[in-house]
Order: sequence, then structure tokens, then C-alpha cells
Amino acid sequence: MLLLLALISVLRFLEINGSPTVRLGKTTVVGRDIPTFRQDFFGGIPFAEPPLGDLRLAPPVFKPSLDSSTFNATNFGPGCLSVLNMGPQSEDCLSINVLRPSGTSTNHKLPVMFWTYGGAFFAGVSSTFNASQIVAQSVQRGTPIIYVSFNYRLGPLGFPQGHEARTRGALNLALKDQLTALQWVQQNIHVFGGDKNKVTIFGESAGAVMSSLLFLNSPIDKLARAAIFESGSQTSLALFVPEVRETAWQNFAHGVASCASAPPNNTFDCLRKANSTEIFQGLLVPMPESNETVFAGVWNTVIDGPEGIIPDLPSVLFKRGHFVKLPFIAGTNLDEGVIAFLPQAGTLFVMQTINSTQQIASGFTDFVNPTPGTISLALQAAIQKLLALYPDDPSLGSPFNTGNNTFGLSSQFKRAAAIEGDLLWTSSRRLWIEAAASADVPTFGYLFTQPQPTSPPEEGVVHGSEIAFVYGTPPDGSASSLLLSRAMIDYWVSFTTSLTPNDGRGSKRPQWSQFTLRNKTTSAQNKMLFSISQFGVISIEWRYQYAL
Repeated sequence: MLLLLALISVLRFLEINGSPTVRLGKTTVVGRDIPTFRQDFFGGIPFAEPPLGDLRLAPPVFKPSLDSSTFNATNFGPGCLSVLNMGPQSEDCLSINVLRPSGTSTNHKLPVMFWTYGGAFFAGVSSTFNASQIVAQSVQRGTPIIYVSFNYRLGPLGFPQGHEARTRGALNLALKDQLTALQWVQQNIHVFGGDKNKVTIFGESAGAVMSSLLFLNSPIDKLARAAIFESGSQTSLALFVPEVRETAWQNFAHGVASCASAPPNNTFDCLRKANSTEIFQGLLVPMPESNETVFAGVWNTVIDGPEGIIPDLPSVLFKRGHFVKLPFIAGTNLDEGVIAFLPQAGTLFVMQTINSTQQIASGFTDFVNPTPGTISLALQAAIQKLLALYPDDPSLGSPFNTGNNTFGLSSQFKRAAAIEGDLLWTSSRRLWIEAAASADVPTFGYLFTQPQPTSPPEEGVVHGSEIAFVYGTPPDGSASSLLLSRAMIDYWVSFTTSLTPNDGRGSKRPQWSQFTLRNKTTSAQNKMLFSISQFGVISIEWRYQYAL
């Protein structure tokens, strides 16, 4: 009786204070009002059972409903376990968040923008992204949307490697987290006023890579109708079979104190009995390939076989036309080879200390070579050909458009950054957009080139620069940056609501032409210009440059 009275008291308090609520099955989900933007927030809602014990290192178990009569959804849930994440984190992290315009009811059926964060597969959390500007602008332009974000498992818990992971069916777990979160949206978004048939997935870096990989062999066409890829495509990272990183897996597993003597072919049973503190210590073990810790780039997606999400190399699947054919936007930033928050980021991005051709060759060889310590003649030839295409001329390097300025660094840094940006980001986006266009899929490409005056000049228009603009918070707050940010949100929301960036609503902005194989070398109108890259490769992206 006391429990019942307490529950009634809580519900009355919430009603008096106007907290937004929805009914999820038998549970009243209590959210938080954001009066400044006239929005409702619901956070930290579990979409899968906690991945602990026997569920650790296993595919997510969908959780369609909640276990209690009321659920406090006023804040984000903790981030997933990572040595780099700040703030609360836990292995019990598979939660989802919903942001909607206040007053939205179940009969509104608003389109949904579903965000997947980046972080090189070893970091990131949904709580760091505030989408209030996106939702507010969607309302102002007369095309309101609902924004959804979620957390997925990171590092070895989300991307197990090695033979045992294959035999246990534990590959690409984070991709399965993503699909499960989308399944939750399909089943539950209507109670928040969303339309399950109008879901657009979007993400950046690792989030874009993950989202694009779902287009290879997953039921994404039953879970979403379109996508936006910011700086990431299927071939942005080298894909191997899981056995290639067997040693990395053994280092992690044996770095967990209670599993130090576990047999190499039977680490899962021990790891499932370990506590989270021990697991975290395993994340700190150096990797043999680079003498760096777990975030050295070894924990990412793998080829998981004919029945898997990634049945083969994406380039092979593209040639066969074996991919899901949904419309999408895909773009990259001008200086993708540089990264602002990890100046010495190992194999994923170029180190500022690089100063020789040999270092460049070794770095890219290690990145794409499935057998470290050896190198085939074919790979040697390919690396030499690549280096020949990118001479040691700082005026041609990245950050682009900076002349001979080397910012006190070796000229080899600009050279390596140009190679890395083109090899892993720009060329992969081109391959993807051309494959889709050849199958008559509506696609739109972009290149983000907005100068970043608040960033160090050696970074240029760095990887991740566009995120603040997409979320309506450009760092310099200048009139031109705000204008560009508003236009980008309008493009993104327009595409979400109408499958074209050109719905004519919101800010006055250039018409964005659909990419086709026929028009890739023609001139664009207004402020959208095609360009030819320094090395003679036809550039097929739009450049957005706004000046008052």
C-alpha cells in the first residue's frame, strides 16, 4: 500500500509540473520538458537487455518493453565502456533517446532522423550531441521531425576479433546494436508521434561507416528509407576476416586479470564471468602491432561471411550490384586526413611528427596489410605508385589551399594527410556514390570546405568539422557560418521529410543537383562548383562556400 501511495504521489507531481509522458506498453515513460525550444526529451530508454554475464560478447537481445510501471527518462543513459569516454559509463549502456517538438501526439506521424555517433569504434556517446537546433528549425520551416540517438558497444565489446568470435557468432556486434535500436524505433516510435515508415539514418565517421555497411547485407530497407553519410563509407577502413587480429584479441582477453591464463580458443567463457572493472583494465593493454592501447585501430568491423552483414569486400559487392538501394547523401570534408582531437592517432589519422617517405609508406602498409611484418610485391608496388601520385610538395598537400606553409611541421605531414584523406575518405565516398548512381539510386554528394577560424591553421577543414554546422552550433558564430549551418540543417531536414534536399522550404539556398554518372564532369549552377583535384582525379562533390 505504501508503494502504491508513493507511485500515485510521483505521478501527481509529474502531472502538476507538466513533464511529458508517453505510454510504452504497460509503462509510463516520463521525460523532460525543454521550454527554451518547446521540446520534449526522453532519454536512457533500454532497447536491449543489459549485455552482461552470458549476454556479454553476444548479439543484443531486443527489449521491446520496460519492466516497471513508470520509467524515468529525464536524462541520457550512461555511455558504453571506453578508455576515452568522459562522464558516466557502464556496460549496461544500450539505450535510446527521443527528442520531439512539444505537443506532438501519436497521430502526427513525424519523420525521424536517427543518429549514429562516431569515435573510431572505440569512443563516443549519444549524450554529447544536442539536436535541439535541428528539431527547432524543422518546426520553423513547417516540416517538423523527431530526432533519435542511441548508444552502441565499443572496442572489443562491440567489435570482437579472432577465430573464437567467428565460431561464437559474435562478430560486428555494434552493427547489430544499431539494427536493434532501429527495430525499437519501428516498434515504438509511433507512441512518440513518429512515423516508422519515414526513418532517415545519419551518422559521422565511424557512425557513417557503420550505417553504410548496413547497406551491404542487412534488412536496413525494412528499418529506414534513406541515409546521410558524413565522412564515412563502406571502404573507409581496411576490412579483414576476424582471424587477422587474433593477437590483439588475445592481448585484450589475457589483460583481464581473471582471464590471464584462459586458453586461447576459449576466452569467452572466462570473459563473461569477469566484472566490468576487470574488463576496463583489459582495454588498457597495449596492442602488439603498434605498442599502443586498445584504441589503436584494431577494433572495428570485419568480413563475417555469406550470411553476415559484411559478406565480402564492398568493392566486390558493388560490382555485383549487391547492396540495398535507398536514396542517400554522402560527403566528406576538405582535409579529412587530419584530426583535431588526436594529433598522434596512430593508424587511423596522420601523426604530426611524421617526417619521411619511409614513415608514410610504413604507416599505410601496416594499415592495409593483413599480415604485419611481411609485405607482398604487389602491395609494395601499389604503395610506390601511390607515393608517386603525391609528390613531396607542400603546396599540394593537406590542409589544402595553404600554399607552401608547413606550420612548423615537416612537408611530409601535408603529403601524408593528403594521401590519407583521399585514400580512406574521399575515394571511398566516390566509389560508393558512383556504385549507387549506376544502379539509378538517387544520391547527392558534397564536399565541406568552410574555413575554421577557431581551429589551428595546420588542421584546415578537419575531419568532423561539419558536425557543429549540422547541429546548428558553428564554433565561430560568424554570420557566414550561421548562414551555412542553417542551410545545411535545411538540406538535411528536407531530405528526411521529402527524400530531396530541395523542398523549397526554410532558408534561401542553392539548388542541389542529384549526382549522376552523366553529370559528374559538368558545371554546376549557383554556388555549387565541381573541381578537378590536384592529381587529375575528377572531383564529383559539391563545394559549399558562403560569404556575406
